[in-house]
Amino acid sequence: MNNEPLWGIFLNACLINNFVLAYFLGICPFLGVSGKVDTATKMGGAVTFVMLISAVCGYGIHSLLVFIDAPFLQLISYIVVIASTVQLVEMIIKKMSPSLFQALGIFLPLITTNCAILGLVLFQTNKGYDLLQSVFYALGAGAGFTIALLLMAGLREQMEFAEVPNVVKGTVLTLLIGGILSLTFMGFSGLNG
Repeated sequence: MNNEPLWGIFLNACLINNFVLAYFLGICPFLGVSGKVDTATKMGGAVTFVMLISAVCGYGIHSLLVFIDAPFLQLISYIVVIASTVQLVEMIIKKMSPSLFQALGIFLPLITTNCAILGLVLFQTNKGYDLLQSVFYALGAGAGFTIALLLMAGLREQMEFAEVPNVVKGTVLTLLIGGILSLTFMGFSGLNG
């Protein structure tokens, strides 16, 4: 059992140990879907939802597997839950917003292999979080993921209006911006006490 306060867990996952900018997990959608703020917002919401469901299910699966003395099944169980949740999200988005479904393209099913989601479930298990702490950890990680996507998307939209040398256009510029964002988030490490 971990005695961290809920606000501390949320803040830690959101800013101090941001999954994208501190742990470098979830880089695929960070680089691929962050071209437009609108798309980044919706992708962040979808990833946050999958993180929340995965965290709750992961807590239950961990408790069950410890009870039946089968902790070696954790990883495969987590992957099944994540894949199932992503399929549910994909079906909902396809039905509710076909334009968003098209905009997210291949990155929507790639949430299944998003290492940030699997990392979330494994980290919460290793930290010994209870159910409520796991929910706050998932919400903080999802908020941090969304913040990273929005920052990158906003900067990329603004860079369309800037005169950028041909040498750094495209992927190089995106990686430079990502690196600078990562450095700026290192400043939050002082909040950890």
